[in-house]
Amino acid sequence: MIKTIIFDFGNVFINLDIEGFTQNAFKHFKIDELSEEMMAFNSFYEQGLISTDEFLEFYTENFPKLSEEDLIGIWNFMLKDFPKHRLDFIKDLKQTSKYKLILLSNTNELHIEWIKKNVSFYEEFKNCFDAFYLSHDIHLRKPNRDIFEFVLNKNNLNAEDCLFVDDNKDNIKSANALHINTWHINPETEDITTLFKVKSHLF
Repeated sequence: MIKTIIFDFGNVFINLDIEGFTQNAFKHFKIDELSEEMMAFNSFYEQGLISTDEFLEFYTENFPKLSEEDLIGIWNFMLKDFPKHRLDFIKDLKQTSKYKLILLSNTNELHIEWIKKNVSFYEEFKNCFDAFYLSHDIHLRKPNRDIFEFVLNKNNLNAEDCLFVDDNKDNIKSANALHINTWHINPETEDITTLFKVKSHLF
């Protein structure tokens, strides 16, 4: 019996264009792939282990032809729309008081600042959750096992009583390893609003 639902943010509530982001970044950086150093800095930033200033400084040093404004635009390119029907879904779910609702997202400071400015109902959305964890705030990131253990321990949860929804296969694997129920949502063909239809056997 599910008592707690843990939601990812990107491609579950807010739409992302990860492929478009990658191609746009490669075009502006004039590269074919991200270097190990770039991937490491991106990971550090996502975990809040370096500041936004340090993150931008790294990229301006490596790509001096691009301004900070250019870099922020490239970094935020993946963020798209947040359909209102998904807000309505989580608000209705909150009102039932049937489940503990948790958001668990790999989200960095630049992305959340963009979302706050461009999603008019962000605070309304955030207030639907009993706990709201962003990777850069808690210095942990998916798919590492410790972020799931953190959520379970912090909220005194039994893994078997939880359902975790995410679009990333590696994140799903980590949750499954801890015996958390999962829904590997496909953002191209599925929508979070069909949760109780798709996973009816769990409820």
